[in-house]
Amino acid sequence: MKKNWLFVLALVLTFGIVLAACSEGSSGDQPNESEAEGSDEGEDEAASGEPQMGGTLTGAMDTAPAGVFNPIFYEEAYEDNILSFTHESLLSQNKQLEFEPNLAKEWEINEDQTEITLTLEEGVTWHDGEPFTAEDVVYTYKAISSPGYVEAGGIRTDYVVRLQGYEAFNSGETDEFEGVVAEDDHTVTFKFAEPNVTILKDVSFPIIPEHIFGDVPIAEIPEHPATLNAGEVIGTGPFKFTEMLDREQYVLEKNADYWKSEPYLDKIVWRIVEQSVMLGLLENGEIDFIADPNGVPAADYESVAGVEHIELIEQTDFGYQLMGFKVNHRSDADVEAGKLEPENWEANEDMGEQKIRQAMAYAIDRQAIVDNLLYGHGSVINAPIAQQFWAYDKNAVTQYTYDPEKAKSLLDEAGYVDTNDDGFRETPDGEEWVVNLNYPTGNKLREDSAPILQKFLEDVGIKIELRQPKEMTAYVEELTNDNTDWDLYLLGWSLGSGDPDPSGLWGADAAYNYSRWNNEQSETLMQEAMQAPEAFDQAYRKEKYSEWQSVFSEDLPALLLYAQNKIYGFNKRLQGVDPMPYSFINDPEKWWVTE
Repeated sequence: MKKNWLFVLALVLTFGIVLAACSEGSSGDQPNESEAEGSDEGEDEAASGEPQMGGTLTGAMDTAPAGVFNPIFYEEAYEDNILSFTHESLLSQNKQLEFEPNLAKEWEINEDQTEITLTLEEGVTWHDGEPFTAEDVVYTYKAISSPGYVEAGGIRTDYVVRLQGYEAFNSGETDEFEGVVAEDDHTVTFKFAEPNVTILKDVSFPIIPEHIFGDVPIAEIPEHPATLNAGEVIGTGPFKFTEMLDREQYVLEKNADYWKSEPYLDKIVWRIVEQSVMLGLLENGEIDFIADPNGVPAADYESVAGVEHIELIEQTDFGYQLMGFKVNHRSDADVEAGKLEPENWEANEDMGEQKIRQAMAYAIDRQAIVDNLLYGHGSVINAPIAQQFWAYDKNAVTQYTYDPEKAKSLLDEAGYVDTNDDGFRETPDGEEWVVNLNYPTGNKLREDSAPILQKFLEDVGIKIELRQPKEMTAYVEELTNDNTDWDLYLLGWSLGSGDPDPSGLWGADAAYNYSRWNNEQSETLMQEAMQAPEAFDQAYRKEKYSEWQSVFSEDLPALLLYAQNKIYGFNKRLQGVDPMPYSFINDPEKWWVTE
């Protein structure tokens, strides 16, 4: 059997690219359900270090999920905190980010890397007891490839665009879906139009049930009860999403028939808690863990580390925070039609000027932000590829060290000077120049960063309108439509682990390219880095991505502010925790509690 243990990575938490940005959640005063249920025998097992059955675990999120609990349509990391327990992919990854069996127990790739045939585990059932088969795999990929998927809000097309016949099927030219074929109930073949460098990443998308969604029009799936409602969301994972009190509490109950092994825990409860009280609840035992997407605030690291019953794990984050520049805006017509057509974009006159963007980068002391807001628990980066990736090249980029004089010089060169001695610069036409800065609520660190960024920029003469922050769902909607006057935006990305290809965030036609950046050199380099046969050589891809990082940092569609270290905190009664480089949630069926 030919297995290809590719060391590859992508832009997706486990499922896809997700927003690490956070909205403000309401805290719910819910009863503490963190006492484990166990017999005396279970207590003896706990004392000897052996896992015991039973118990409820309570985690905290500072922001409520937006409410789309469907892998093919969700967008935010908060929804992923639910889906990571409920849904599974054909392949998973180990800590070295090599692909390993999951719902598929083995696979074979043909010689020219255009086909992969996977043998599925037998005896796997969905949460409602229906059998998991190859038809579910075919359906999932067919849904993402369907006409109307993007218009319905879908953003996971990177997993399907390389499939054979994708364009004809997606455009409606044919009803035949060639790309994924069920050979029998437990064998499925993926066929690609060309040799595929990211073949293992592409077959690793979480699967949704055909028997639930097969007859549902693609446009109706985002509003379907099995997408929105606890008790109706169906996966194959170790926990079932059974209850929710919207924006307050989300309950997962164990899937006793889970195909790997019965989970030890009875329940996992997510509570929505304000950041300001979260650590107090962890210390007094009302919650058991604080994890993704924000973790324990760096400012509180020392005080939490001194609490005897709390354990901390710190690791480099698989993501970053940024200040984006709205280089272009979508047209009203394209927003209305739900289209992303770069040729129709309208230039943002000021932010479209490269020297302005570079000047702002030099004006901001990012190391001071890391030192003072993150208390050193983070790093300044200039390339939008996770530092853990083989493709990351810190030497290929413009460093943008803090240099306000350089910033002023660039602004002068661009024709933005203070003509009336009021301390702020005017446009080259002599008009008042006001740049707006937009940001969402929920992430206190980012909220604290916003006025600091305003101060740095105003110190070099750029008048900043710091806008009222918006709740995350509303913020993302306006950020996505962007047929408005936005100039600067703050956002965070939790990157994924499938492949370092940055096109899902920075390709001209990528939904997540909120800057609406369209750079021909960038597009060429991203395409070359994926082009077979050269791209099967990792050294070749690394060279192309180094060149791409150089182009990105020079043209600068966004200033990467920092990569915050991820600090996970949990009560020591929780056992079996073994975080992956990109997620706290790993093999939760093995989690158990000692009391």
